[in-house]
Amino acid sequence: MPFPTDEVIMQTGRDLVAQLQAIFGQHPGLRPAHAKGLLLSGTFTPSHLASTLSVAPHFNAPTTPIVVRFSNSTGIPNIPDTDPNADPRGMAVRFNYGERKHTDIVAHSTPSFPVRTGAEFLEFLKAIAASSSAGGTQSPSPVEKFVAAHPSALAFVQTPKPAPTSFAKEKYFGVTAFKLVDAGGKETFIRYQIVPDLGVETLSEEEKAKLGPDYLFDEVAARVSEGPFSFRLLAQIAEEGDVTDDATMLWPETRRVVELGVIRLEEVVKENAKEQKYIIFDPIPRVAGVEPSDDPLLEMRAAVYLISGKQRRAAA
Repeated sequence: MPFPTDEVIMQTGRDLVAQLQAIFGQHPGLRPAHAKGLLLSGTFTPSHLASTLSVAPHFNAPTTPIVVRFSNSTGIPNIPDTDPNADPRGMAVRFNYGERKHTDIVAHSTPSFPVRTGAEFLEFLKAIAASSSAGGTQSPSPVEKFVAAHPSALAFVQTPKPAPTSFAKEKYFGVTAFKLVDAGGKETFIRYQIVPDLGVETLSEEEKAKLGPDYLFDEVAARVSEGPFSFRLLAQIAEEGDVTDDATMLWPETRRVVELGVIRLEEVVKENAKEQKYIIFDPIPRVAGVEPSDDPLLEMRAAVYLISGKQRRAAA
């Protein structure tokens, strides 16, 4: 996973990591965002259609080993699963082809992102930090001013984010667009959706109040110990005129959605904390058959993930 070469992107990435750590605290060896997580392993089985859309190895092999990380939002490693700030939840998928050969999908449980660029995200985080330090004495607060000036951020904040009953009963979205490339070079713009075979199930506030701080992690570990569970990897296909370089803009729900395959999770990864410290997911595919779009968040997120990952690996 190489660093982006643009120094502006790199500096903004470093600033984003530092700002996240300023908000959530310094936690050496852990992620500055989505710090609380769990790795599971399993297999991916592609659909027949997947091989007609892309030459990527995981869409053409009979099966591919995978590692999946479920997580809570924020950089607080002990955030209660019942805390509203723990949403949206995260799901990252690594498709392993061999030693140091892999590609990833990074998704979360809301279909869009609050801002279009890394610079705007840094501004958003600074507004959150300033509002917290002001202790509610400013009106409107810095973050209220920010969302008022950024409708996509306001929509993201206002989107309902009910807590799931299980990581296995949540739907996840890859908010950026990618290009699938077939054997003839034809490109198809898509956005990933990951849909649970068990169905989506959420909690009311009353139900959530009765649960423990680790209910999601306890539940998914117990569930997989009793047998596998699965998701469908879907692709929403863009049509002419759909915006493919802006994660704040959703495509119409009428767009065609096709199945790319089945994500089957079979066990909790051994030495989980050690493996979580080591693995660095990459938002950019870096594999033949799947190409990035021009969404500016991709290079920025790749920089943030790699910078924080190198910090994590270097921590005692």
